Amino acid sequence: MDTLTHHTVLARFGYALSDPVRARVLLALREAPSYPGDLASLAGVSKQRVSNHLACLRGCGLVVAVPEGRRVRYELADRKLGDALAALLEVVIVSEPGCCCTTKENHVEGEACC
Repeated sequence: MDTLTHHTVLARFGYALSDPVRARVLLALREAPSYPGDLASLAGVSKQRVSNHLACLRGCGLVVAVPEGRRVRYELADRKLGDALAALLEVVIVSEPGCCCTTKENHVEGEACC
């Protein structure tokens, strides 16, 4: 098991939150441990798709799989992740119109978007 540096932890957390499905899964797991089928229903995606996202979240070290007989339950790897998600949800983001490309017509080729 590796101990990650602060910037690596933030990068993994940011990557995990960059996808709406992974973000929904993390928010659901913040409330309580859950099973892939339940998470798929909650996120409105197929079991295969949520399984791929769970593998990503496991790889990032954010969730753990807990075997329960023939089923696998998922939970946050550390309860502090739930606290971090709660704190992020309280942040108010203010952006300038036209500054962040929220539509394809605002996107400039080669420029990064938020």
